Amino acid sequence: MQCDEAALVLGLDIGGTSSRALVSDLFGAVVGSGEAAGGNPNSHPADQAVQQISEAARTALRDVDPAAVRNCVIGMAGVSKMADPEFAELFDDAWSRLGLHCPKQAISDCEVAFAAGTPEPDGTVLIAGTGAIAARIEGHRMAAIVGGHGWLLGDEGSAFWLGREAVRAALRALDRGAPLHGLTAAVRDRLLPGTPDAQRKQLISAVNAAPPIRLAELAPLVTSASDETAQDIVRRAARVLADTAAATGAARDTSPIVLAGGLVAAGNPVGEALRAELADRGWGVPLTAGPGAAGAAWLAASDLTHDPATLHKHLLG
Repeated sequence: MQCDEAALVLGLDIGGTSSRALVSDLFGAVVGSGEAAGGNPNSHPADQAVQQISEAARTALRDVDPAAVRNCVIGMAGVSKMADPEFAELFDDAWSRLGLHCPKQAISDCEVAFAAGTPEPDGTVLIAGTGAIAARIEGHRMAAIVGGHGWLLGDEGSAFWLGREAVRAALRALDRGAPLHGLTAAVRDRLLPGTPDAQRKQLISAVNAAPPIRLAELAPLVTSASDETAQDIVRRAARVLADTAAATGAARDTSPIVLAGGLVAAGNPVGEALRAELADRGWGVPLTAGPGAAGAAWLAASDLTHDPATLHKHLLG
């Protein structure tokens, strides 16, 4: 296969809190990037989700001729929404306004995250961010999936889950008439600023007045606290995330496991506890995913280049 030296690819990584886009050539040089707010259509209204996705792509393409883009891969949390005719119509309209006429493929954020961690075709990926999901990847495509049910039905161990557990801990303390301190005091101060004598009804009302997904914004309170309440939530998060990965059926095999999402970033106590939990269960040393948009761009370019392994190294290190 001979590379088209003028060809470009576009990769997008669409999550609940951010949308990122990257344009690269087939040799790994990045020629454009963009970022916008969350575009997961299961967490945000369809029109807002499409607007954010478009904004990220438009920014990445600002210095690029759209006609040079030969392929695009969109990794999306909530990709099933693409089957919704209303959402698909909004998306296609926005896409055409970007001036793109290349093939595009919308795939799970799991497939993109795995590709952002390794060029290997098979393995396991575990994403712990706003939501939580694990998948078995075979031939770069999802063969099995566990979790990812969204805040209402699951997402155990996610940032949303951490925030909800933190609020529950504060409510349990208030139910007992116990003073709030450490994590529970931090929850009160975030949700009820200037209210030192918080009441349970005030706390409940404050949480229910906001969109449920906003509970994910409380996750940093858990990961930055050092009291036993916070540490217990972190330990439980690590256990349920490891359970999610194991449920893909891949535990103890020799293929790689890739960790992705904000909760597994360097220095995050959830990620540290998760790695220890996986080691205790006999998993190999996990890989950490690079930028999802770069993983999506690599997948978009893989069929257009003769050396995808070298391209992966250039794009993702």
